[in-house]
Amino acid sequence: MEYFKFSLVLLSCWIKFADSVFSAEAPPAPALLPKEKLLVLTVATEKTDGFLRFMQSADYFNYTVKVLGMGEAWKGGDVGRSIGGGQKVRLLKEAMEALADQEDLVILTVDSFDLIFAGGPEEILRKFQQANHKVLFAAEGLIWPDKRLADKYPSVRSGKRFLNSGGIMGYAPYINRIVSQWNLHDNDDDQLFYTKIYLDPLQRQSFNMTLDHRCQIFQNLNGAVDEVLLKFGTGRVRVRNTMYDSLPVVVHGNGNTKMYLNYLGNYVPNAWNYEHGCSHCDHEVVDLSLLKEYPNVLIGVFIEQPTPFLPEFFQRLLTLDYPKDKLRLFVHNNEVYHEKHIQRFWEDNKNVFGSFKVVGPEENLSQGEARNMGMDLCREDATCDYYFSIDSDVMLTNRQTVKLLIEQNRKIIGPLVTRHSKLWSNFWGALSLDGYYARSEDYVDIVQRKRVGVWNIPYMAHVYLVKGSVLRTELKERNYFVLEKLDPDMALCRNAREMTSHREKDSPSPESFHMLRPPKGVFMYLTNRHEFGRLISTANYNISHYNNDLWQIFENPVDWKEKYIHQNYTRIFTENHMEEPCPDVFWFPVFTERACDELVEEMEHYGSWSGGRHEDKRIAGGYETVPTDDIHMKQIGFDKEWLHFIREFISPVTLKVFAGYYTKGYAVMNFVVKYTPDRQAYLRPHHDSSTFTINIALNNKDTDFQGGGCRFHRYNCSIESPRKGWSFMHPGRLTHLHEGLPTTNGTRYIAVSFIDP
Repeated sequence: MEYFKFSLVLLSCWIKFADSVFSAEAPPAPALLPKEKLLVLTVATEKTDGFLRFMQSADYFNYTVKVLGMGEAWKGGDVGRSIGGGQKVRLLKEAMEALADQEDLVILTVDSFDLIFAGGPEEILRKFQQANHKVLFAAEGLIWPDKRLADKYPSVRSGKRFLNSGGIMGYAPYINRIVSQWNLHDNDDDQLFYTKIYLDPLQRQSFNMTLDHRCQIFQNLNGAVDEVLLKFGTGRVRVRNTMYDSLPVVVHGNGNTKMYLNYLGNYVPNAWNYEHGCSHCDHEVVDLSLLKEYPNVLIGVFIEQPTPFLPEFFQRLLTLDYPKDKLRLFVHNNEVYHEKHIQRFWEDNKNVFGSFKVVGPEENLSQGEARNMGMDLCREDATCDYYFSIDSDVMLTNRQTVKLLIEQNRKIIGPLVTRHSKLWSNFWGALSLDGYYARSEDYVDIVQRKRVGVWNIPYMAHVYLVKGSVLRTELKERNYFVLEKLDPDMALCRNAREMTSHREKDSPSPESFHMLRPPKGVFMYLTNRHEFGRLISTANYNISHYNNDLWQIFENPVDWKEKYIHQNYTRIFTENHMEEPCPDVFWFPVFTERACDELVEEMEHYGSWSGGRHEDKRIAGGYETVPTDDIHMKQIGFDKEWLHFIREFISPVTLKVFAGYYTKGYAVMNFVVKYTPDRQAYLRPHHDSSTFTINIALNNKDTDFQGGGCRFHRYNCSIESPRKGWSFMHPGRLTHLHEGLPTTNGTRYIAVSFIDP
């Protein structure tokens, strides 16, 4: 025990002695450099969308940025596809000559077209000083451009092993000494130049260089997308590297990761967060109310397949809240079936718009050719301020759509439209490796408007607005809708993203590098800040009927309801909007006039009326006790649709008026009856073989016919003034013996169902 006490005393003395010795010898921590000692140098010959985003992120953190080479011709090669970029080193060398003697100045040189800041100057200086080197290069897990140099790299226990020249940080004299060695051409490779210097052990020691192996400062996305995710904090969003648990300050979308950088840029550093939503949505917006006159807009309409509800589509264009003299209309119709719809719209509105041009199926244009033609009409007209492309399967429900898109002031922007009750929309949040659809992490939230904002996206279709000035400058080359085997929309988006000229599509020879340029894609945006409308389904649109939209109750239920269900139908439930003209006979609105007309037209087009005979092979037993002159829904192939209509729109009324009765919504007998004085004018007293019956008036008394109506014997109650589109609902058996009163002139049509027989 005494020995143990002595050991503790000895250990305590040793600890105190060690503390005094080491604290005396340990150098004080270096003072943090002020942010004024950090200068960001970047090369940009043009103000691309990527460059502007880079500058916005730099301004957010108050970086001091000096741009080199602005307005200079790019001679550095096609760095997006091959070696090059030496022009950046040459420009940096020239700039550093004036900064070489500032020993305490820290230089941060980064790319700008595909890079954003996620943190501020103070953080990056602190991390640089903690690295305790004079020069720090960004690191990545993939080697470029010479894989044969891999074995010459120093081994690392943990982290990225290979140098990336998209991010370099160091003291000015050291950066100057490195770039002063440049004596190559503008189209030689900048990364290879820095790599050879770094791989020289003597120079690595002389310049005290290292790589940011664990992504404390620089995050290169190429080969590391799976390591990176968004970290939502209070007021700001960061990029987090999960492999090294680091929060990089500089995020670089090198290689083929530019689309992923666009996704990150929708949030980082402050574009969107959960607390404040979208912080940049009102950045540089245009207030149309302050303009002397509205911009000129060319609307390109594309009907590339049979499309339901096309007259309603055109009507929505007509009701857009935008001066019609500022709208010009170009229509490409690829379907003979729709020529009647376009002709009718043109005849009624040819003088409404500034101009009206139609290209029909006789021109035999491919979809890509037609879309190029529409875009060219705006491109070639200096007065065309905007080109608004819209497919016929887009139902715009927001009359302000064109205004709202213009005010957002983006080069290319589309409104979010979705398929009813589905996640199908007009954009993709990400692309797979083969360039097709992939679901981004935020796709569902954007579609469901849980995240509202303006989003940089890789693909859009169906409806979008393009600035005319952009068509005449950055997108001035023709044929953007044709590329390899891609469909036209995918071709447009890929061409816009990559800004690929025809020369660049070929494999360039080394001597042609000086004619090429770095990628500078035009950003495409989608806004879901408002409800804009929906996409309708065209996949199963059968045009073999006379009025084909009647069959769309399953595929496009919202549009079907808007077109065919009476505008006051919902008032049945909110305001008890119905009448009871006879005991237990309920009268309520259900069909629009258009629904009534089309159903009558469909029956007359079919034409095989039964004649009101007792012998009827259409029903079980072949004999009808109380026959009518009718056509069954089943005969025109409308039985499934009609039963669905009963379940969707009649069953809820049943539950309201016959309390406690839950209908099965099933009917065997569903038919349209035709009453005329010379065929069948009336119907004798009878009970219906149903639990309850509906009887919908399909045309107008006194306008289309005289007489008619229904008399209920038990109550000595008659209804002689049926309203078009309104339905009676009454019990079928036992209590409600009834008869059809004579039609004295014209033709009366009613739709009848014996429900729950």
